[in-house]
Amino acid sequence: MRITAATAFLLSKQHTRHFTPRRIFVTPSLFSTSTDSNTMTASSLADVTNFIDTTNASYESLHRAFELQFWGTKMNISGSQYSVDELSRTKGEMEAFLADEEKLLKTRELLKDLPEDSDHAKTLKMFERTFGCYIMESEEAKSLRAEATRIEGKLEDARNKLTLGATIDGKFEEMSSVGLRNKVRVDPDEKVRKACFEGLSKIGDFVTENGFVELVKVRNRMAKALGFLDFYDYKVTNAEGFGKVALFEILDTLEKGTRPIMESARKQFADEKGGASSLEPWNLSFMMAGETTRKMDPYFPFEKSVEQWGRSFAAMNISYRGATMDLDLLDRKGKYSNGFCHWPQPAWAKPDGSWQPSVTHFTSLADPSAVGSGHTGLTTLMHEAGHAAHFANVDMPSPLFSQERSPTSVAYAELQSMFLDSLVGDADWMAKYAISREGDTIPWDLVAEKIQTTHPYKVFALRGMIAVPYFEKALYEMAEEDVTAENIKALADKVEKDIQGGLSPRPLLSVPHILSDEASCYYHGYVLAEMGVYQTREFFLKRDKYITDNPNVGPTLTSAYWNPGNSEQFLSLVEDLTGNPLTGDAWVNELKQTVSDVLKMEKDSYDAKIAECSGSKPSDDVDLDMRIRIVDGDDVLADTEKDGSFLASCKVFEEYVQKRYGKKE
Repeated sequence: MRITAATAFLLSKQHTRHFTPRRIFVTPSLFSTSTDSNTMTASSLADVTNFIDTTNASYESLHRAFELQFWGTKMNISGSQYSVDELSRTKGEMEAFLADEEKLLKTRELLKDLPEDSDHAKTLKMFERTFGCYIMESEEAKSLRAEATRIEGKLEDARNKLTLGATIDGKFEEMSSVGLRNKVRVDPDEKVRKACFEGLSKIGDFVTENGFVELVKVRNRMAKALGFLDFYDYKVTNAEGFGKVALFEILDTLEKGTRPIMESARKQFADEKGGASSLEPWNLSFMMAGETTRKMDPYFPFEKSVEQWGRSFAAMNISYRGATMDLDLLDRKGKYSNGFCHWPQPAWAKPDGSWQPSVTHFTSLADPSAVGSGHTGLTTLMHEAGHAAHFANVDMPSPLFSQERSPTSVAYAELQSMFLDSLVGDADWMAKYAISREGDTIPWDLVAEKIQTTHPYKVFALRGMIAVPYFEKALYEMAEEDVTAENIKALADKVEKDIQGGLSPRPLLSVPHILSDEASCYYHGYVLAEMGVYQTREFFLKRDKYITDNPNVGPTLTSAYWNPGNSEQFLSLVEDLTGNPLTGDAWVNELKQTVSDVLKMEKDSYDAKIAECSGSKPSDDVDLDMRIRIVDGDDVLADTEKDGSFLASCKVFEEYVQKRYGKKE
């Protein structure tokens, strides 16, 4: 299955889109401003430099103020300085700065007299592109934007305070959404799994009764006031540089190409696992790999996850270039129900030649006492740390090149993190890093069992991934009078049944991305990124024969993907590195591999890594070039600056987790 034609269509759209009276949208074709390098004078050059420096400094300050509020409210940190009102205010001030039409006019005026290939022109073109994503020529749209922000703030505040859980053996047991999902995956008692699934399903009832209906309507009114088809079209156009129609040309190709694989896999699954009941949403994940997950659990002790992430990234020569990172890894009441990585301080190269390192905040929701939490927590850690590595290495002359919102491509950002978290599923990675508390390496037989139980059904994950954008597409295409709580819930069920073949183990309305402005109409980025992941993995395996501990991985990703930041288009970056346009070929080809072929390939890599590690001792020095603080809300659990080294902080964290949660036998 190839989608080269669709990719070509997207590229052509990127280079032919022009401004219209309806909205401001900037693409690379608009950067070909005719200039005469001889017209620059010392005073005009000083004017350019002053404008760039002032814009950078002002944005940096506003960005930091908003991100500190984002972290404080999402992490439920104590202190009167953190509030939903302050979050809305600082977000409004940052977006008002980016939506200042005078800045756009000034940017274009200065570009007229600059050589196109100059460093200043490159920065100003990014200003032009960024301002174009935020400027709203419609007063109605501005008002609706403010209203949407207010509704969203109240909804997310209410969602964070929602008490979730399940009634088990007649008693209500409070659990977060992460805890509920984990039990659906691994609990051996079907009654417990069903109760937890029903607990997850109540999120949909809650959000549709607490503002989501009105939020959808207001978002759509705003987008249409700007001339877009709907809110989804608005979001994807700003983030990716092409519209909703072009996006779903790609996704439709992937959906159609994998539908027969999904249908065949569901039939095989039911035949092997005892009938149609195995496909119930509270049974599917457990019957696919629940017992295997329990068996693997001892080899993924959560308290060792920070150390294993650090060792793995260091072995690939990944550097964070002097960054500071706060990791809030443990689940707790009132904490935002999804992992994320944000940057109150973007990395960038200052005009005096100095380097501004990034400051990173990232979070996961681990419960070390739960079966499977170690593997899930480690995968999330690898994912968010991948984001952090990417944005710590954007080497461009403005913080606007290294911020995660539009015009930074969602797919571009997610490709980096998903590529690195994919390593956790590789047999050679497990041969080195999946180590029990007693020091035992995960045995091959267990790795093989994992492959045998999951590989035939990997298509389920793909279908679950594409269900989210198909749901949001249909949601924002509904006529406003049809947008009701009941219709939204019915639509979610319909999309799950159509795309996934039945109700999903993770109900669509429990996906936190759909609520927040930053993450709504975002999930397609994971799909495009996953296509890029398989294509990038294929590139490394062809060039270097391996990925785990490959010292060329970090430098290659840094130069090809990370350094440019959002100055390059996602599709171009993938093609420039891999030598081919982005397609779904590598992904679909893996889905089509037989279990026996996968077992042979993975056994070879597992054995090679075991032989390599035999008799060797783990390094006593892990250097990521970064200060790390491991926190739990207001409490600092470990700090590399205080503890003396990365491994020393890992030991402090390990001891804390063991003391708080106790060792699992």
